[in-house]
Amino acid sequence: MSTHALDAPSTCPLQQLVRRRRKVARPQELLEAALTLFVEKGFAATRAEEVARLAGVSKGTLYLYYPSKDELFKAVVRTYLGQFIVESADLVDQHEGSAAELLQDLAKTWWSRVGQSQAAGIIKLIVAEAANFPDLAQFYMDEVVAPCHALLGRAVQRGIDRGEFRPMDVSSVVMALVAPVQFLVLYQQCAAACTVTPVPMEPDLFIRTQIELLLRGLEVRPDANLGPSGAAA
Repeated sequence: MSTHALDAPSTCPLQQLVRRRRKVARPQELLEAALTLFVEKGFAATRAEEVARLAGVSKGTLYLYYPSKDELFKAVVRTYLGQFIVESADLVDQHEGSAAELLQDLAKTWWSRVGQSQAAGIIKLIVAEAANFPDLAQFYMDEVVAPCHALLGRAVQRGIDRGEFRPMDVSSVVMALVAPVQFLVLYQQCAAACTVTPVPMEPDLFIRTQIELLLRGLEVRPDANLGPSGAAA
């Protein structure tokens, strides 16, 4: 019998395919593990070997993809928040309805994609640890805060330009839009740690209420040019 007939490849094609797919999926698995630990333990307390262990790989494999914990955190932010910003920019570009409807859509999309997901914990992490890690705080400002501000500013300015909204300081309006959702995230994070929440909050209702209040303040009123007595100002 030929010895060649007894020779078997070290790995069959199926095993090779599984390994290739595993390798492709590995960066995302590392990011998921890192997000979980960053949110649960904070940036300072999370160790690289813990991330690797949770993802089922060695510490050396982790460093092949992300050479430092700082770079791993930046990748988490870009994946879970940065990608949402990119998709939201497309939403703004393609939206054909009113500016008010656009702001409502952005708020709903943010809550469904970020606010009620594990990624919302990144906001709490930044608030808690910014002073100890100023470089990461600056990264967050540059990669998340500034693009979000510009994105919302475009939507608000569109409403002003079309005569839907009153002329107002766009930057201040954007801050007024962002503040409630940041509060909501922090409140949810705090309430989750409590055995009893004496003041429960329904997130969807809270967001709708905040948007309604802001839109009421922005909308052009029919009597906007009239003085207190009803006479032309």
